[in-house]
Amino acid sequence: MVELGVVFPQTEMPADPAAVGDFAQAAEDLGYSFLSIFDHVLGANIDRPDRAGGRWPYTHHDLIHEPLITLAYIAAITNRLGLMPAVLILPQRQTALVAKQAAEIDVLSGGRLRLGVGIGWNPVEYEALGEDFHNRGKRIEEQVEVLRALWTRDLLTSDGQWHQITDAGINPLPVQRPIPIWMGGYVEPVLRRIGRMADGWVLVGRPGPDVKDQIGRIHQYAREAGRDPSAIGIQGGVRFSGSGPEEWRQDLQTWESVGATHVAVGTRGAGLGSAQAHIDAIRTVKDALS
Repeated sequence: MVELGVVFPQTEMPADPAAVGDFAQAAEDLGYSFLSIFDHVLGANIDRPDRAGGRWPYTHHDLIHEPLITLAYIAAITNRLGLMPAVLILPQRQTALVAKQAAEIDVLSGGRLRLGVGIGWNPVEYEALGEDFHNRGKRIEEQVEVLRALWTRDLLTSDGQWHQITDAGINPLPVQRPIPIWMGGYVEPVLRRIGRMADGWVLVGRPGPDVKDQIGRIHQYAREAGRDPSAIGIQGGVRFSGSGPEEWRQDLQTWESVGATHVAVGTRGAGLGSAQAHIDAIRTVKDALS
């Protein structure tokens, strides 16, 4: 049975705690099982000549709530809703600090966190946070190993390429030991990485024409790594914008047919002008898919 969740409407949710809380509580009350939220620490000013022609889906004009703090707030005002950064840009963050923050959310929510991670696309953020944009793919693999070790051991000694930890650990440990780590991304090295080490794959939006083949490749990489492919979850999406009940039902059926375990309903991009309008949209989709 596919779990149906919602995507927190970053860039369209005001800096208003009541609005954030109303959306999360409505999602839970409507029977959605989880909420996912994407991550950007900084928005770049793209009017600079040296940034002309770049890929900038978000800029400094876009309001983006910090995902871990937002999920901690949502954890306090909900009871059942699963919590998921989808995805946290892990290589631009300190690994031990992420381990501590994620463990705290898991403790305070009673074990409701799934940690989605990715490598991101914005070198401006990496520069500002003091991390190397160019080795982020290799570094995330060591980060995942360190996260899992910190979540499952009282003390850790690690002398990796990027992490030096000497007989130290986090306290409290999370409820889930370890917290599930899912990965986002579409390029072949990411698919290989998911097959080797991730608990699941996070996709954004509607099912693309290559998704079945991509899942097949992830499963092959899992088998090559000695893993059970069926243990790797798949999270897809349904978009409210530009479609209607028939398309939503068809997309859900497609995700089910390729073995998706989770599907998130996204309402951004539809010109919705308020938190209440987003709540009405996720209610409409839920009714159509029930």
